[in-house]
Amino acid sequence: MHIGILEDDPTQQELYRLWLGSVQHTCECHASVRDFVAALQDHPFDLLLIDWMLPESSGEVALKWVRENLGWELPVIFITARDSEVDVVTALRAGADDYIVKPPKLLELMARIESLTRRVKTPQVVRFGGYEVDNERRSISVDGQAVELTLKEFELACYMFQHPGKLLSRVHLLEKLWGLNANVDTRTVDTHVSRIRRKLSIGPEHGWQIFPVYGWGYRIEKVGAGETAPKTPGERKSA
Repeated sequence: MHIGILEDDPTQQELYRLWLGSVQHTCECHASVRDFVAALQDHPFDLLLIDWMLPESSGEVALKWVRENLGWELPVIFITARDSEVDVVTALRAGADDYIVKPPKLLELMARIESLTRRVKTPQVVRFGGYEVDNERRSISVDGQAVELTLKEFELACYMFQHPGKLLSRVHLLEKLWGLNANVDTRTVDTHVSRIRRKLSIGPEHGWQIFPVYGWGYRIEKVGAGETAPKTPGERKSA
C-alpha cells in the first residue's frame, strides 16, 4: 500500500516511514498543504494520513481538496492533538474516515489502517474494455479467454489498468508492488511489463496501449481500435 502523509514534524515523518516500512507499506511525506496537493495530482495513493494543525494552513483545507477533486473512495485518517468530541465530529463530517489523537501508537495506527482498507471493498469482477479482471480468483480474461499470469504480473496489470494516463515510474512500481525494501533491479519492471503486454495482447486492437517513457517508466492509455494515444516528450515505442 502506498500512503500519502501530510505532517510538518520531521521527527514524526521519520517515525511514519519506519513504522510503515516495517509492514511493507510505502509512504510519501509532505510538510505543507501546497506540496501535498501537488503530490496528489502527480501520484496515486491508496490511503492518506493528514495532520490537522499546520503552520501555514490546516488539514481541513487538504481534506476539502481531496473530497472535491479525488472523490470519497480514497480513505483518509486524521491525526491530531485535538481530542474533543466537537473536533472529532468536525473532522468526520468534513470527510475523514477515521481519527487518531496524537501521539499515535504503532499498533493502533496499523490496526486502523487495516480496518479502513477492509471497508474499502474491491469489486470482485471489473472490466476494462475487453479485459475482465476477477479479483477473487486473481485472473484476467481477454475477450472471454482466461490468461495464465503470475501473481506479480496480475498485480502489475491491475495497477496499470487502474491508473490510466498516469506516468508510473519504475521506482514507484517497485515500491508499490514489490515492497520498499525489496532488493529488485528496476529491469524487473521492464520484464514484467513486457510479459503482460505480450500475454494480454495489450494494443489498440483491445482498446489499450502501453507507452514506455525513456529513463522514467510507463504510461497506459485507453485508445480506440487502430488508434494510438498521443505521446508525451521522452516516450518511444520500445523500452
